Amino acid sequence: MSTRGRILGAAAGAMGLAAAGAALGIRRQSRAIERRRGDGTPFGSLHSAPMTVVADDGVPLHVEVDELDPDVRRRTSPLTIVFCHGYALNLDSWHFQRAAYRGLVRAVYYDQRSHGRSGRSPEDHATVEQLGHDLGTVLDHVVPEGPVVLVGHSMGGMTVVAFTEQHPQLVGDRVVGVGLISTTAGGLDPGRILLPMLPAKLGGELTSRTVRTLARRHKLVDGVRRAGRSVATVATDLFAFGDEVPAAYVEFVDRMLSETPFEVVANFFPSLRGLDKFDAVEVLGRVPTTIICGTADRLTSVGHSRKLHERIPGSTLVECEDAGHMVLLERHDQVNAALDQLLSAATELVGQR
Repeated sequence: MSTRGRILGAAAGAMGLAAAGAALGIRRQSRAIERRRGDGTPFGSLHSAPMTVVADDGVPLHVEVDELDPDVRRRTSPLTIVFCHGYALNLDSWHFQRAAYRGLVRAVYYDQRSHGRSGRSPEDHATVEQLGHDLGTVLDHVVPEGPVVLVGHSMGGMTVVAFTEQHPQLVGDRVVGVGLISTTAGGLDPGRILLPMLPAKLGGELTSRTVRTLARRHKLVDGVRRAGRSVATVATDLFAFGDEVPAAYVEFVDRMLSETPFEVVANFFPSLRGLDKFDAVEVLGRVPTTIICGTADRLTSVGHSRKLHERIPGSTLVECEDAGHMVLLERHDQVNAALDQLLSAATELVGQR
């Protein structure tokens, strides 16, 4: 049988397993997740009036801006914080940060190309380099002047690194602070990031060839994911979080992952796999830079954050004990406290000018 046939056969087999209810262990773990008490967090409920920013190649980007409350505007700095979300997620992933800063800091949230409510990217533009250009376009249209702090999670952190590599002259000028959460500048195995999006039978065998082949049958893969919800939920719990979190957290992340078509996931795969920008991050030493990662991150391990810390002079490393890749949800209080410190340092830098 050809390699292609074996891959599609594995997909069909995995679909059969999922349709049959998957393994007993998956069922048991899925029920255990369901029993976890929720905290009533209204994920996906925080929005402002949407606007569309058109990227340099014509892709429409969905952008939302939380403006300052009028009474706060009179006594605060003109600083804007821009949030860049991760691979196969959307701007709603910043729920806890948005709730904390709403009205207190001017904040920009947007869906990366092909994600969330933004338009679909041409396949050859599904790259980290293009994401850096998109961030520049968003800044030009929504933050045309004044100091900015850039915060990125996972692929969003790579977006920030790509942008600052493309525009190093802005670091220390317009860019006055950077937050890098659960991310890297290279040496990534993106196959691990795909694990929560595919049945376990496929996850361990993912290679570039496998992804290309599955991309040509992306509707089949999306069907596998829909049919195997219990498998996907357990995988999301395992790979996105370190400790036990409320079931609603797992369901929220799983929903974002499942709403991202596998064709999109596959299109970005080669760029993530080939990322190599550790030599470009030293420029971030010009401004306060905070690096945050969970010590139990199975996707972009804490070693990546430690390497960033070593390469960025004067940076601050915050390790969240036993937290996973979605540390911005799992340890949101700790992450927000670290961002508070980053914003304070950035504001002080602006005041010194």
